[in-house]
Amino acid sequence: MNIPILYSFRRCPYAMRARMAMQLANVQCELREVELKNKPEEMLQASPKGTVPILVLEEVILDESNDIIQWVISNNPNILMHLDDEQAQQTSKLLDLFDTEFKHHLDRYKYHQRYGSNATDHREQCDEILYLLDEEISEDGWIFSDEISLLDISILPFIRQFKIADESYFFSQNYQKVINLLKRFESSDLFESIMHKYEAWEPNQAEKTIFPE
Repeated sequence: MNIPILYSFRRCPYAMRARMAMQLANVQCELREVELKNKPEEMLQASPKGTVPILVLEEVILDESNDIIQWVISNNPNILMHLDDEQAQQTSKLLDLFDTEFKHHLDRYKYHQRYGSNATDHREQCDEILYLLDEEISEDGWIFSDEISLLDISILPFIRQFKIADESYFFSQNYQKVINLLKRFESSDLFESIMHKYEAWEPNQAEKTIFPE
């Protein structure tokens, strides 16, 4: 195998994280876009969890987005890690907050019928976290500066999901720096590059999809 294989789903925020890291580091892979309702057997053999992203390397298989990002960073230390000690601590704290509490409430807000949950209560919990984040965002574009960081690529896909659940509500809120940050993200070349729409991968297809191109 000459290059890694990345099983991905375009709209999955975890897979978006992995693609952004690989795009920023220009680490090429064979991208295999999958349909989560029709998961290919090759993907399930690589990781029986059946979730994306999955990065198949010669020596190991990584099936957690944070592990894939750390692998990319370890091989490309000049990306995403331009942080002082305080910013690194805040990154760890906020990343954990979004991966646990925010994601918990986001699911129960966006998919309240599936969970039988009170959407308004969970939306308010998400709002509280977004107001906390709003206090951390610099005036320079991204969270800490004018350069994108690990925290940006890790949490913006989930904030985007929150927005999509009710756009009029999201844009009516007072965490203006969060709103501006998401607008910057969605209009960026990085976002456009990772959200290109590919056909679902077929095991017998002759041509590989190389990402980033």
